[in-house]
Amino acid sequence: MNFLEELQWRGLVKDVTDLEGLKERLKKPITLYCGFDPTADSLHIGSLQQILLLKRYQQQGHTPIALCGGATGMIGDPRPTTERKLISLEEVLNNAKAIEKQLALFLSSEGDNALIAVNNYDWLSKVSILDFLRDFGKHFNINYMIAKDTISSRLDSGISFTEFTYTILQAVDWLHLYETYRCEMQIGGSDQWGNLTSGTELIRKKMGDQSKVFGVTSPLITNSDGSKFGKSEGANIWLDPKRTDAYHFYQYWLNVADADIIDFMKRLSFCTVEEIERFALSVASEPHLRKAQKALAEELTKLVHGDEGYETALRISEVLFSGEWRKLGVDELQLALTDAPHIAVNEDRLLVDVLVEGKIASSKREAREWIVNGSITVNGIKMTSIEDVLKKEDAIGRQLSVIRKGKKNYFVIEHDAGE
Repeated sequence: MNFLEELQWRGLVKDVTDLEGLKERLKKPITLYCGFDPTADSLHIGSLQQILLLKRYQQQGHTPIALCGGATGMIGDPRPTTERKLISLEEVLNNAKAIEKQLALFLSSEGDNALIAVNNYDWLSKVSILDFLRDFGKHFNINYMIAKDTISSRLDSGISFTEFTYTILQAVDWLHLYETYRCEMQIGGSDQWGNLTSGTELIRKKMGDQSKVFGVTSPLITNSDGSKFGKSEGANIWLDPKRTDAYHFYQYWLNVADADIIDFMKRLSFCTVEEIERFALSVASEPHLRKAQKALAEELTKLVHGDEGYETALRISEVLFSGEWRKLGVDELQLALTDAPHIAVNEDRLLVDVLVEGKIASSKREAREWIVNGSITVNGIKMTSIEDVLKKEDAIGRQLSVIRKGKKNYFVIEHDAGE
């Protein structure tokens, strides 16, 4: 199969303004772009599909443009429900700079088809309201705009003129990129179809029918159970290591459901078709081995966090399974047990007292029963005597001790906290 056919096999093509025309055009190098909204100072994994799509095209010899929406980010792409909260120019531009640096980590800045990074604030900020209305607004029929899903879905609840004009601004972006870089293609998620077709129409009306461009969307990634992709325990999984560490990033992919993993591999992995088909057979015949999840977790963690981040994530994961906590440093242990309750202890204490005062056990009697029955381990060692003392000198790095109750209930003891 050729490149476009493989993208279709991977589920990365939904709507195309001219599929047959695109097939022919991709026989030669093309310049394409994708836009990213700077609503935060980092992208999250919901953006990975589009980032990696740009990378796939670049690997085929095409030139990617990553557009950071410094101007459109001040407006906000209309949501199906309510108006977006406006953020300040300073915040938007700071976010845009951070995201530009982030995108450069995924796409090559070398060679004849090196990444072109742009910020639409550089040109849209120079357009006056009169120029906007005369040069661009005149080409958009109100009925045509209202018919777009992003706008029609808001007609009952109401939509501001600010967000109503968003699709025109995105169309102006593409026109600018076409005139400046001969950018003939825009990609985006399926929710961007209306904005992409606005661009194709504006270019046709401004530049003439001979100026052929292509809009291509890909389906949004969804979890089969209905939960939102890209979130863990309600929190975003970010591409910035300062926001989401390597261990939790790795764990997100490791815990992908069997029903979703092959779909995610097709869209996000650079494994070959044959390799993914072998993983699909493994999921069907030996799901308990989680080979596909481990492969995707390794590939994406290395991509985002590097080899060192992957090794850290793997080491923490193995220790959580084995209970050999002394293999971890203090910082790694904190990453592993970020969500576990932390209990401050200022001096060496009887384990029974720590269990009660830390509200792990409801009473000393219960605490003693747990210890005698072998239900409590400290730093991987099973405690069996009610006279056992939790000592700073035995703590990991002389700072932390890990209490485990049963199989999965963890508590972190912080020694000398408050001194």
